[in-house]
Amino acid sequence: MSRVAPRYVEGSVLHSTSKKWRLFRAWSGRNPVWAAWQVTYRCNFRCGFCTYWKDPLGELPEQTLEQFVEGSGKLGKLGTLFISLAGGEPLLRPDIVDIVRTVARFHFPFVTTNGWLVTPELANDLFEAGLWGASVSLDYADAAKHDKRRGMKGSFDRAVAALEYFSRARKHDWQRVNLMCVLLEDNLDDVEPLLQLAAEHDAFFMIQPYGLRKTGNRRFINTDESVGPYLVALRNKYRNFLSNRVFLGRFDEALNGGVPGCRAGRAFFSIDSRGEVAICVEERDYPVANLYRHPAADIVRRLRDGARRNTCTSCWYNCRGEVEMLYHPVGVVKSLPTLFFDRGRPSQIPWGNGHDEGHDCVTGCSGAEQVSEVRLPDPR
Repeated sequence: MSRVAPRYVEGSVLHSTSKKWRLFRAWSGRNPVWAAWQVTYRCNFRCGFCTYWKDPLGELPEQTLEQFVEGSGKLGKLGTLFISLAGGEPLLRPDIVDIVRTVARFHFPFVTTNGWLVTPELANDLFEAGLWGASVSLDYADAAKHDKRRGMKGSFDRAVAALEYFSRARKHDWQRVNLMCVLLEDNLDDVEPLLQLAAEHDAFFMIQPYGLRKTGNRRFINTDESVGPYLVALRNKYRNFLSNRVFLGRFDEALNGGVPGCRAGRAFFSIDSRGEVAICVEERDYPVANLYRHPAADIVRRLRDGARRNTCTSCWYNCRGEVEMLYHPVGVVKSLPTLFFDRGRPSQIPWGNGHDEGHDCVTGCSGAEQVSEVRLPDPR
């Protein structure tokens, strides 16, 4: 696929330290700190456990680079955010490097990709543009199983190559590479081999359970017993397991009825490929605002109004579970080392006697087996 030549985006990029301070201001000001910005709903894969590739939004006009410039600046009025540039497959956008450069002016941009379109040159350009992190999707340690589930022969090999390309392309200590796994009905035994695969590329590993609202089909839900304790044990064993322990420890609850207290619209929100703003990516059919038509303060107010009506317990995605840990006292404290010490590689993390020393996901806590009942102020 041909790509457009990178364009210069006017304006200086905020220093990483300035962004961290602005992120703290967003959090302390009770503004959201995470946004899932769907740059496209088009996808070159045909995963059975996801229907985004069939979404009608994939046939509609998408936001232009000029709109990303406008929208990123408007979000910057709220502070610095973690922004997941997702899809669909975001690398189908020929201007993805410029989108990253634009968002990186004020924010911490991530991309989540199936890896198919990653080349050494593209990985280099993305990190050069200011990409905070890249997540590559892999669900099975067996190539044939992964290819079958993803609906694309060769997808496993391309994903592993993408891990290597991203790992080599990092320019700064704060830039990170993740292997992202979706827990499905039959891949719990693949988690440890995938952890080891990620470690071979000095990459982190993260996991989230399949969300029922992706397809409405319950057959993809994992029904193994004691999933949470098993994942927490692996978290204690592998320094590159980035998902926080509290998040992992609630997997069984999430898989058997759901975790209450969702903070969608308060701590995080979604922007679709047209600029429509919803409290959650799965609420895209019910937008509460538009990024280009409404002022930043009005968007926050509308998100909070939508959040008050939210009673959903259908997911335990990273964008929910990890971010919500920031509103536990222990979660904030355990997030500080990663945020301020720029540990973008597992090999940079102090590790002694089989346990990490303060290492945590950039958007959640990882230190406590149990969470204090004391709560920080709710972002309402």
